Amino acid sequence: QVWFGFIMAEKKGHDVVSYILGIVSIVMAFFQPLAALILGVIGLVQSKKDKTELSRKGKTLSIIGIILSIIMLIVLIIFTFYQVGSNLQGLI
Repeated sequence: QVWFGFIMAEKKGHDVVSYILGIVSIVMAFFQPLAALILGVIGLVQSKKDKTELSRKGKTLSIIGIILSIIMLIVLIIFTFYQVGSNLQGLI
């Protein structure tokens, strides 16, 4: 592309970024589910910018990471309320 006399470079590599973010979001879902959710959403958005096989794999990995992070967030919230509730019963 040419823009005001400057040659603009094509921005490629969204498929690699989405693939890596998908993998990272799956791993992070077990340690930092909120960060994994954010990375999964970013990976999903990046995967829609390219239509390659790697971007489709990145999309799948990002969706798996999002689902895992939501499940882990729900488990973490339930566990936290259970712990708080049991500690409050011990005080009464």
